Amino acid sequence: MSSSHSLGRRDLGRLAAAGAAAISLPSFQSRRPSDEIRVACVGIRSRGNAHIGGFSGLSGVKVVALCDVDESVLNTRLREAAEKGRPAKGYTDLRKLLEDDSIDVVSLATPNHLHALHTIWACQAGKHVYVEKPISHNIWEGRQAVRAARKYGRIVQAGTQSRSSKGIADGVAWIQAGNLGAITHAWGTCFKPRKSIGKVDGPQIVPPTVHWDLYCGPLGVSPLTRRQLHYDWHWQMATGNGDLGNQGIHQMDHCRWGLGENGLAPRVFSVGGRFGYDDDGDSPNTQFICLDYEAAPLIFEVRGLPKDKAARSKNWGGSMDRRMGSSIGATIHAEGGYLHIPNYSSSRAYDKEGNLVQKWSGASNHFGNFIDAVRAGDPGKLNGGIEQGHFSSALCHMGLDSHRLGAAAGRDEIRAAIAGHGLGSSAFDRFCAHLDANEVDPAAHPATLGRILNLDPSSEKYIDDDEACDLARGSYVPGFEVPGDV
Repeated sequence: MSSSHSLGRRDLGRLAAAGAAAISLPSFQSRRPSDEIRVACVGIRSRGNAHIGGFSGLSGVKVVALCDVDESVLNTRLREAAEKGRPAKGYTDLRKLLEDDSIDVVSLATPNHLHALHTIWACQAGKHVYVEKPISHNIWEGRQAVRAARKYGRIVQAGTQSRSSKGIADGVAWIQAGNLGAITHAWGTCFKPRKSIGKVDGPQIVPPTVHWDLYCGPLGVSPLTRRQLHYDWHWQMATGNGDLGNQGIHQMDHCRWGLGENGLAPRVFSVGGRFGYDDDGDSPNTQFICLDYEAAPLIFEVRGLPKDKAARSKNWGGSMDRRMGSSIGATIHAEGGYLHIPNYSSSRAYDKEGNLVQKWSGASNHFGNFIDAVRAGDPGKLNGGIEQGHFSSALCHMGLDSHRLGAAAGRDEIRAAIAGHGLGSSAFDRFCAHLDANEVDPAAHPATLGRILNLDPSSEKYIDDDEACDLARGSYVPGFEVPGDV
């Protein structure tokens, strides 16, 4: 098993050489259907374990390497693979894994702050990439990942698996064909139970099995400030993007897909906060964002608290609010009705009176679609290519950027600030009603009124706002920089 090491000049040279080799390859070089595709899975505790199973179940695909910065997790997965007759080589450092020329594909399920950097490294090393959502931790590095895929001629799929659903694709095509009149707006919800992650009284001890320098990566080595190392990184903005960028990105993708938008919105604002408990998370657990596309706006709501305070002690997980019948879903509204997407594999069209007009269902294997594209050497065969993943990830980042640049405000102040936005005002009424049902005192715990941010979709840069541009660009410690020239 390879151990971790710091990134020195020799390592940089190896990656640069690998990148140069990738450039010299024919772009999107195809494979014979009989060729075995050799896969390495990276970040394998939870979602990454599903990657192992997903790729192992495909014909002509072999998972030959496993990588995790936690040696305890890595050793468990290596043992499981051996017991199933599928032995794999183990690594704790992705950079060592990338030196293996026999590996064709790298599948990434690491924490969010590593997604774009690891994608770029893998492309530079000549590997094709399957990367979990969100594909980035900020807007700029997501675009850099797209550029790397194109520059090195790599097939890169985003883990927005609904893009492989015919049941959703057919419904989207149907409403976009005008069958319910002009589309007026999209509304997504992520109402998923999220309890407190606890509150520690100081830096925590990092388990000795974890290569902490590799875990922190672009952040630089910093204290562990939460009780649970794994998974709860989602709720700290240094490593995650809250539920907006965790579960919510799927429904955000559905909304953008339904609107037919292939780019970022020119304007965003957010209202939100972390309510109901005092813990070590700093991402909103209650929020709505308004993304003002010129043709039709997109509204998105996040709620981690249940429908009322009583449910928090009785049945939190089974008591989430619903909109259009779903706690987690997306609805594309039109003049004559709406298309509702309640899950990852189906959609239903209704008229204005709520009568079912038509329904669609069915989905194919997203991992399989990626492998088919790799075999064909054709990124056009991807259902969820890297740029589509970038757009939807970046919309989540925009909502969080607005929130992080906002300030606490009273309800009257918020109402006055968004009075000209009809849908936003409606979302705020819903927001207040939800917090009232949870007995959250608005005077003691005011919401954050996010900054209104204007963005140039062509450059994907905020306009006349240096603080917002800094958030969109991110910062990186030496050795783990997302390169300006990929």
